[in-house]
Amino acid sequence: MIARLRAAPARLRLLLFAFGDFAFNLYWQSIMLFLLFYYTEALDLPVARAAAIYTIASVWDGLANFLAGAIADRREPGRGYGRFLMLGSIPLGLAFVLTYMPPLASGWWGIATIFAGHLLFRTAYAAVNVPYLAMSARVSSDSRDRAFLAGMRMLFGTMAAVLVARGTLPLGAWLSGSAVPAQAYLGAAILFAILGTAILMLVGASYREQVAPARTQPPSIAASLASLAANRAFVTLNLAMMAMIVAVTILNKSVLYYFKYFIGDDVAGQSALAWMGVVGAAAVPLWMLLQRLLGTRGLWFLAAGFCMAGLALFAGAHIDRATPMQLFLVAMQALIVGLHFAYWAMLPNTVEYGEKATGLRVEGAVFGMAALLQRIAIGLATLLLASGFDAAGYVANVRQSEATLAAMRLTIALVPLAFLALSCVLMLLNPLGKGAHARIVKDLERRAN
Repeated sequence: MIARLRAAPARLRLLLFAFGDFAFNLYWQSIMLFLLFYYTEALDLPVARAAAIYTIASVWDGLANFLAGAIADRREPGRGYGRFLMLGSIPLGLAFVLTYMPPLASGWWGIATIFAGHLLFRTAYAAVNVPYLAMSARVSSDSRDRAFLAGMRMLFGTMAAVLVARGTLPLGAWLSGSAVPAQAYLGAAILFAILGTAILMLVGASYREQVAPARTQPPSIAASLASLAANRAFVTLNLAMMAMIVAVTILNKSVLYYFKYFIGDDVAGQSALAWMGVVGAAAVPLWMLLQRLLGTRGLWFLAAGFCMAGLALFAGAHIDRATPMQLFLVAMQALIVGLHFAYWAMLPNTVEYGEKATGLRVEGAVFGMAALLQRIAIGLATLLLASGFDAAGYVANVRQSEATLAAMRLTIALVPLAFLALSCVLMLLNPLGKGAHARIVKDLERRAN
């Protein structure tokens, strides 16, 4: 299936499309940074139970993402993805608010309501986010445009992360009129849902396609899976991504716990998350420049190598003051942004690689399966973090022993280090070196002619 190309998109329209990531990251960053902490510290759930809820929801999220991608390949929404994005933004915002609703009952019934709200949000997020990701392969076929789009999406995503990290509790407390953490989280969820819905409606209304796939008989799910399995660029990139996501998720989810129990300063932890977002946003243009010099795959090795060096330094040093820990985390975040940028710049290019290798263009399956694998990695990371903390003897809202803190610290440092090393081994097997995608696009154009 060969793509039909239209006029090159204006950068302003690419920028507006990328703004959609600000909306999605209002939701996603809240789930990633705060939800597990909300479960254990605000709702007093045991860490193993909270991690189980989070992990099951993550796996379900991945399955829902893949199904959404497969459906997108077989049947595009009526009146196109833009209108679907507009309509889907409303139930997505409502589901996000339900995720932070206090339990409606005590005991297991209360846990069931928490779990149901989480599953509902994950389902709605998959239904809207996968079409948005598939749209990113249609706004341009030019790898330079896609790298620009990936950079701008990263920039808007990190801006949203700053707002979520620094504004969740103070804005939520102000809006709800209560300093009780559970009420503050709910107030912030309502605010983020209103902003996210408005932004996604704007993005959906302004969306225009530049790459229109030829409409042929849609592939079956089995054919889509076979195409993905034969797509070496997709397989190796996403296995590397899974290893990277495990490492990054463990590090990010441990931030609030580290500042609360190692340093004794909750507010400094929230500030650290905010500064991580600020520095991450500032680092995006640098990574975009380096990508032009090194290529996207080379960028991965550079960022991962420095991340591993930072974790090795952290493992050997005992940081017990807020400022040095904040500096360490913002430096790590600047490097982590490079890994995310490299991944999102490469992922759309695997669509054309698979099209050349198998004759099938399966955008929805590519982004849906990528989301499934990402969610599995997030779930695995959450379990590894919870297992490490549980084995260390962690109990929420009490002073931890020195032995417990030492064991928790090893989990935070060494597990991410091992998974980042694995990601580099996997990325060595990826065929999308510098200039490879441009050659693939030219080959497809020759076939079409």
